[in-house]
Amino acid sequence: MDDAVELQDMIAQLRRSLGRAMADGEGEGLRFQAEKLELELTVGVERSREPGAKVRFWVFDVNHSARSAHAATQRITLTLQPVRADAPDRSALISGDELPGER
Repeated sequence: MDDAVELQDMIAQLRRSLGRAMADGEGEGLRFQAEKLELELTVGVERSREPGAKVRFWVFDVNHSARSAHAATQRITLTLQPVRADAPDRSALISGDELPGER
């Protein structure tokens, strides 16, 4: 699955990016409260047949899923609730520079 990344790696990268955005926003005049994060993903499922078999979820980019008619993919939506580890009752506040093409 050359064009794919494992779901757990994608979520870990998202967590790091949000953490950096929160740190960058410290002291800024405008911040955003992260109530929910909704991700729509195209995923493929791979089940290994070796001893200790496990299931792995691969996230594909949209172009890959359109090209790979032979791959069994599903579209899923994840709704994540960002919570601060040091203050789970407080809302996570996020800030950062807008990237090109970001809306």
